[in-house]
Amino acid sequence: MGLRTLIRDKFLSDIEPYKPTSFSKPEHVLQITSAWKGLELIIGDIITRFNLERNNCIEFGVEFGYSAVIFSNYFQKVIGVDTFEGDQHTENQIEHFDDTRNRLSAYQNIELIKSDYRDWIKEDQQRYNFAHVDIVHNYKETYECGLWTAQHSDCTVFHDTESFPEVRKAIKDIAKATGQKIYNYPHHYGLGILVDTKKVGQRK
Repeated sequence: MGLRTLIRDKFLSDIEPYKPTSFSKPEHVLQITSAWKGLELIIGDIITRFNLERNNCIEFGVEFGYSAVIFSNYFQKVIGVDTFEGDQHTENQIEHFDDTRNRLSAYQNIELIKSDYRDWIKEDQQRYNFAHVDIVHNYKETYECGLWTAQHSDCTVFHDTESFPEVRKAIKDIAKATGQKIYNYPHHYGLGILVDTKKVGQRK
């Protein structure tokens, strides 16, 4: 057994695997290439399982808008915060705010904000029903942004738990710091799921 397998097994041994009971494709899906593709099938299941309200959602890391549109199917308001300039882990590092805004212009319940997450979390004290973190995949940034979302939302999902060990570590440490329940869905590069069980219940 190699070191990578040992690390993976240790990671999964103390995180409950997320096993959807149903898969459903949202009505509105962008027809673009995205590493997020496939995860849209379980968002409805997550919302139902944890009895999440559907008023608002915040997303850190919009890029081209694929996941923002997915969330717009389920929440009355989606706020997407991004620098729209890429980062060290993205192929496209050209400013693309206007392109993404134009692409999402048909979705009236999505509001895009061009901002670094650090600036946003200093000012926003609102509570959200759902949050998504898909920013630069380093420990420090994921932990800092993810801790804020865990403290300001009923459920936070993190993309790329299977691709970036630093993201996995950050999520585990956030769960320890907040006492929230953590799950991992291993497909489509991985989706970590943090749930504030004090705020929401779980359907059996």
